[in-house]
Amino acid sequence: MSSTVITNIATLVTNDPSLSLGDGSPLGLIQDAAVVIDGDRIAWTGETSKAPATDNRVDAGGRAVLPGFVDSHSHLVFAGDRTQEFNARMSGRAYSAGGIRTTVAATRAASDGELEANLTRYLDEALRQGTTTFETKSGYGLTVADESRALRIAAAHTDEVTYLGAHIVSPDYADDPAAYVALVTGEMLDACAPHARWIDVFCEKGAFDGDQARAILTAGKAKGLHPRIHANQLSYGPGVQLAVELDAASADHCTHLTDADVDALAAGRTVATLLPGAEFSTRAEWPDARRLLDADVTVALSTDCNPGSSFTSSVPFCIALAVRDMGMTPDEAVWAATAGGAAALRRDDVGRVTVGARADLTLLDAPSHVHLAYRPGVPLVSGVWRRGTRVV
Repeated sequence: MSSTVITNIATLVTNDPSLSLGDGSPLGLIQDAAVVIDGDRIAWTGETSKAPATDNRVDAGGRAVLPGFVDSHSHLVFAGDRTQEFNARMSGRAYSAGGIRTTVAATRAASDGELEANLTRYLDEALRQGTTTFETKSGYGLTVADESRALRIAAAHTDEVTYLGAHIVSPDYADDPAAYVALVTGEMLDACAPHARWIDVFCEKGAFDGDQARAILTAGKAKGLHPRIHANQLSYGPGVQLAVELDAASADHCTHLTDADVDALAAGRTVATLLPGAEFSTRAEWPDARRLLDADVTVALSTDCNPGSSFTSSVPFCIALAVRDMGMTPDEAVWAATAGGAAALRRDDVGRVTVGARADLTLLDAPSHVHLAYRPGVPLVSGVWRRGTRVV
């Protein structure tokens, strides 16, 4: 294995709390910094003038370096297109083409090769924008065969794979939701569990209620899958409380919260994962990140990349939205998109630039991470290292 030092970093975001300057920033910033990569791990961080000798040397040219983004919520195994639905929504017109069901039909009709090509296309797109760790879900097949093949395809590209047979009630079971829950917790779970780490459910009016969600997540836990949950996106409901009760790694969306919901999140270790791309793409109410942060809830930011309600793979875009419309500071938003995402995946080897962490780095064509919100829409990512290898 060879070692590499990246020097002349204007601002290095480490997310190391021991480096806090007492300014309230969670980022553990080092100015005029250097970082040493040895193999696939971080071996050293500090000031450029103190950097040790290595086999290779890269000059960052006065740019900022931060951990690779950790996108802990996406739906990338799908086929088809929902442009017409989006266009109608943005034009103020009613649209009844079927939403998720439209994608289900297209996904079922697609070949394995087509699904994998689509997946890798969006993963490459995300990588170019600095995302080095990503979670992705099933949920657009809703049959035993289609859900299991979606997870098998995803598992070839990431360890963070989520079984979401409980995305909606399958159209095949529209008249018998209880039978579909039995399928999701029985034969479908048996086929999908070997390919997944997580189990998820859309706990919402029109999808699955609290009792159904509890049964689905509990069955998944019995098969060794850890819970996460789509919670409180469209309305107030039981999702957040259920997430904390079951020690879910994350409750995702968290748009409509009572004080009791916020208190429960603050008392547990379930991360509140906010997905501003969904609100942007649906003109819905923004989650109140400030309320959660002021209550000391751990917050993550992710893209929710999917073909219907948030068709973006750009974490930088979501950072800018969170700062502009959700009450987050630039430092808080960057932390949430890196260390926060890692917490939502129960990972301590990514989302930070500290000794022993995985060498996942993003180089910005800017002197500070603040430019991610300061210059929205500008492609600032000029270099990406993943597991110690420069890939962009």
